[in-house]
Amino acid sequence: MAEFLMPSLGADMAAGTLIAWRVQPGAAIKRGDIIAEVETDKGLIEIECFETGIVEKLAAEPGAKLPVGALMAVIKTDGAPSGAPAAPSPAIAAPAPIPIAVPPPEFPPPAPMTARHRASPLARKLAAELGVDLATVEGTGPGGVIERADIERATAGKEVAPATIAGASETGAQQISPPLSVGGYEGADKGRAGMRRAIAAAMSKSKREIPHYYLQTRMDMSRALAWLEAENAKRPIADRLLPVVMTLKAIALALRDVPEMNGFWIAEEHRVSDAIHIGFAISMKGGGLVAPAIRDVDKQSLDQLMAALRDLIPRARAGRLRSSEMTDATITLTNLGDLGVEAVFGVIYPPQVALVGIGKAMPQPWAQDGMLGVHPVAIATLAADHRATDGHRGGHFLEALNRRLQNPEQL
Repeated sequence: MAEFLMPSLGADMAAGTLIAWRVQPGAAIKRGDIIAEVETDKGLIEIECFETGIVEKLAAEPGAKLPVGALMAVIKTDGAPSGAPAAPSPAIAAPAPIPIAVPPPEFPPPAPMTARHRASPLARKLAAELGVDLATVEGTGPGGVIERADIERATAGKEVAPATIAGASETGAQQISPPLSVGGYEGADKGRAGMRRAIAAAMSKSKREIPHYYLQTRMDMSRALAWLEAENAKRPIADRLLPVVMTLKAIALALRDVPEMNGFWIAEEHRVSDAIHIGFAISMKGGGLVAPAIRDVDKQSLDQLMAALRDLIPRARAGRLRSSEMTDATITLTNLGDLGVEAVFGVIYPPQVALVGIGKAMPQPWAQDGMLGVHPVAIATLAADHRATDGHRGGHFLEALNRRLQNPEQL
């Protein structure tokens, strides 16, 4: 038998609300199956199982708010006799983010979901703030559950009085669904208060406890961008690649050269990861940030990475991430070049030991072979944990990253 416990889905998570079960007692499940949906401050997360067996018991009801480590279900594993001692699930044996005490939300807990109008707590809260009748909203979640995106679609294009929208979400860039009409920053900020508190807790702890050091290098992107332009010219628009996929693959290959940057600092010990799962920072509508993992980046082609991004970004902004995507990242990439930012110096997400920042490739004077010209130059930065590595190894990593981008055909 194995206990399935509420997983820690990030250093900024203290508890989660069980929204729905995807399985029932007696169901056969295998490792990797989605068995539940949990809502956190960062959205609705699909919880994967890390056991193969039979669901023996569901120990929590939908609507219950459970702390990290709380019992959710009991699974009879293959070959395990009924009544055998329960063993902790590997689902929480992965590098566990540092627990952080998050203040309770300032709004009352959501009412229990009814059979007629099943909605996530975040959707109910937003509907109440915007004066939306749940009876008029069609849910697109599993089993017809009404989600935040459904409320946003229901109010798209409608003017909402400032008094009505206190706590509503501010609209962000690169939206997936139409914007809400909001009445100012204060109301918008309240709508993301939970996420901002979670981010504040994790980042404050990171800066208090992790001795950061920062390095930067300037990279000539002429070869990489010329190769990308020629490659995209052969493709239909729908299959074209973005520059960021080259960056992702180059980072992954550079981590093979300098593996110390890929891993965790846990229990006063540096643990290097064999797998390379890159957390990709994604801005959320109305503010906030998530950095779900793209798995095995070093083993994927550029086309596969592009497909992964096309799938991941809309799901992240719609609050439909999976638990493994929230916990598996071994390093994080933040890319602000599309906003015109030239250099970004990030804060490490614990328990990771490094974060890479990439800025916009800007036309700059560049000397090559004794000749001065204008080249597209991007600044790459590294934030690293000085407990795990030093500047010498960090410098080797940035040099390896630059070297990989100078040979784009080999990515």
